[in-house]
Amino acid sequence: MRDDDLAFIDVMRRDLRNVRWAEPAELRARARRRSRRAVAAAAVAVLALTSGTAFVAAGRAASPRPAPIAASPSVTPWSATDVPTEALLQPSDLRPAGTTPWNDAGLGEEIRLDQLLEVCRQDQGLRTEWVKSRYSRSVTLLRQRPGTSDPSDRQPVALQDVYRLAAQDGERLFDGLPALLAPCRTWRSAGQVEVKGKRIQAEIVHSWQTVDSGFAGDESVLVRHTVGKGRRLDTGAPLGAGSPPREQAVVRVGDLVTVLRTGSGGDEVVLRDLARVAAERMCVAANPGC
Repeated sequence: MRDDDLAFIDVMRRDLRNVRWAEPAELRARARRRSRRAVAAAAVAVLALTSGTAFVAAGRAASPRPAPIAASPSVTPWSATDVPTEALLQPSDLRPAGTTPWNDAGLGEEIRLDQLLEVCRQDQGLRTEWVKSRYSRSVTLLRQRPGTSDPSDRQPVALQDVYRLAAQDGERLFDGLPALLAPCRTWRSAGQVEVKGKRIQAEIVHSWQTVDSGFAGDESVLVRHTVGKGRRLDTGAPLGAGSPPREQAVVRVGDLVTVLRTGSGGDEVVLRDLARVAAERMCVAANPGC
């Protein structure tokens, strides 16, 4: 893999914060869970440098995957092989309350915590075997953007995937997290940078680590991804400012596991609170129950 193949991901993060979300109907038609996960992964990983500096890359695009089955808006009976909508976060769980743009279901989905984490491991010649779920369901909660009176101008507040796993796979997921993250505690990603029309080589340091555990459900961890300042490789001079850290909560209740992220403007306190609420929501469908 070329070093500058990684750089495109590092351009998008702050740009994505200014994206205006489409109406729910359009989102349901155009954006399914795979595309949303790709955007979320990019938003987690990206560093846009200031003073006219930006990473550029000519990378290889991932092949598209089939969209998961769209969930019916009506309430239907569920069994231990399904993930019911009642197990997901609800708009009323936000303070103030939000809205739900879409709710999708899938079969046999892998629990990919972060696509860029997988790139980090590949860069070191390491394989990544993600735990595969039996059934899954996703939800994105929106809220009207602060400072606007346009009700259609909304931003994502919480993004949640809930997975139902086979016996023992939930514990295996948590037991394998230390080995999954350890090689990427300090990962130096190098690539070309354009500064005032000139291209130079620069480097950014990424770090993934668990910063807390046991705060919700049967098992839980808080995984933090930190992106450092860019640095010129020829002079060592800094380029722009670093990005704020991004966290995601991974929580297990029985045979259900959720991966939960907050949108732009969210913080660790909000994420922990939502993780506890999410654990309570999953109790109604977990096997064994709470």
